[in-house]
Amino acid sequence: MRDRTDKTPIWKAIATALRSDLAEGRYRPGDKLPTEAALADRFGVNRHTVRHGLSVLIDEGLVRTRRGAGAFVAATPTDYPIGTRVRFHENLIAAGRRPEKRVLALDRRAATPGEAQALRIHAGEPVCAYHGLSLADGQPIAVFESVFPLGRLPGIAAALTQTSSVTQALQAVGIDDFTRASTRLTAVLANATQALHLNVTEGDPLLRTTSVNVDAEGQPVEYGRTWFAGDRVTLTLDP
Repeated sequence: MRDRTDKTPIWKAIATALRSDLAEGRYRPGDKLPTEAALADRFGVNRHTVRHGLSVLIDEGLVRTRRGAGAFVAATPTDYPIGTRVRFHENLIAAGRRPEKRVLALDRRAATPGEAQALRIHAGEPVCAYHGLSLADGQPIAVFESVFPLGRLPGIAAALTQTSSVTQALQAVGIDDFTRASTRLTAVLANATQALHLNVTEGDPLLRTTSVNVDAEGQPVEYGRTWFAGDRVTLTLDP
């Protein structure tokens, strides 16, 4: 007879079963897993044993948890090139992902001193601020704010109400091409609002890019800041 001490621990069997669920595609990256209570019912164990099994998948990078929200399937990081020609939709399609942008807010306001300096306008001049959410395969990967000079691009606000694509909106106001003049990368911590949009925990690491795009004559047309979820994007520098 087989010694009972040779039996696979229940928590390890739970980890194996859940790992198989992920491998078979029953849960997609970004999906929320059943609650600990539901998993405990499924496997006929207590929640502590389920938690032990989940911890194995967390250590393996297959699952992540969000305080108060539960456990989620970890997304495979998306390669995102940063270079002179940064195009959100083109970048994600090239990486084999489905791109999507959602408009969170469009504001007309006065330019801050920092925005004015980047856009080469006077502080207080009117700008259009576009707040949005970027997604890959339905999974949020970044929140962003793009600021446009209204004196230079008077129709940009109306264009952005028609399309979430910055490239298309700029084309609608006569900017057929633009290039990235500068990009600055900074590691920051997610605030409460960013955490909510990105489905992460407040204080989780984010990668912030601060950039300026210019038209063919070298005039700034967009000053942008983007906060990427650190575990969902791999930023690469292209020449």
